[in-house]
Amino acid sequence: MSSLCPFAKLASAGATCPVKSDNKTTSCPVNHTDDDNEKTGNANTDPRVVPAKCPFGYDSNTFKLGPLSCMVCHALLHQSSKCTPCSHKFCKACILRFKDCPLCGADIQGIEPDDELQGLVDRFIDGHARIKRSHAAGDGEFASDKTKVIYEDVSMERGAFLVQQAMRAFRAQNIESAKSRLSMCAEDIREELKSKEDNQELCSQLGAVLGMLGDCCRTLGDAPSAITYYEESAEFLSKLPKKDLEVFVHTLSVSLNKIGDLHYYDGDLHSARSYYARSLDVRRSAVKEHSAVASQVIDVATSLAKVADVDRNLGNESMAVEGFEEAIKCLENLKLESGEASLEQRRLSVLDFLQKQLDDK
Repeated sequence: MSSLCPFAKLASAGATCPVKSDNKTTSCPVNHTDDDNEKTGNANTDPRVVPAKCPFGYDSNTFKLGPLSCMVCHALLHQSSKCTPCSHKFCKACILRFKDCPLCGADIQGIEPDDELQGLVDRFIDGHARIKRSHAAGDGEFASDKTKVIYEDVSMERGAFLVQQAMRAFRAQNIESAKSRLSMCAEDIREELKSKEDNQELCSQLGAVLGMLGDCCRTLGDAPSAITYYEESAEFLSKLPKKDLEVFVHTLSVSLNKIGDLHYYDGDLHSARSYYARSLDVRRSAVKEHSAVASQVIDVATSLAKVADVDRNLGNESMAVEGFEEAIKCLENLKLESGEASLEQRRLSVLDFLQKQLDDK
């Protein structure tokens, strides 16, 4: 799952993301690692707004662990389950991996659902990141209670919270939990888009979250659902300004490549080539505008290798060789600074793959 936070552009200056994960494309004819990005959310600055206070210490910037968290995946409990006889509580998917309690070491004789605790977690999530706004004339409908306080969702804070919980769960291999949190986030953004159909920030957020949902489905082995999410992600990301390298180029091209990967390993080479070629077009356009960005040049070479690999498998050897040679030329002409060791390692890795492909012709 990508560590790119879909709520990045609303982040406060100097803030950092509490979770950072590597996003590696594992089902790909060319092995490579996509760039990481550190993001976070930011608080509402309206002077009339009083941020909600959580008794367990949670907030949108620190995401502290508390009694509603699973001590295995460090995310909020999902399908809360209790071990017997020790009564310690974890996510169902997490505790099923153990034969003895990871907290006390007692042998697990059984696992029981804790619906009461899960209900509390669900209520907490439902209310988290809602702000309390004192009612004033013209602010809208009166609240039903006597205090005349209106609760409204702050999509940025709630979205950032749900995404970070999902990333924690995904990193700990609790994929169902990650998928559940991301689905809630996607529903929130879709609801916002009903009244703000052309909002670029919301399209960016939804595109990124849908891509993460695709990662969840791919990990669970549900390729059709993964492709559906990736395609919808690409649809929303395609609405964004093409000058945005981070969102448009990186996230969109990776989503297109992932669709291609799924078709590639399903044996549908023609569909795979179509998506790889679309990703290549996106990256070529980016290099024209940002020729000095080394990572973009390496991405172009990687996409050329993907397309050429499929051409070879389709029997188009001359086209494959042409693609491999173009990719090698891109990488050989790329000059990196001494401080760009990670990019140099990636450049050499892709270059080694390409040279081996030519040797095999």
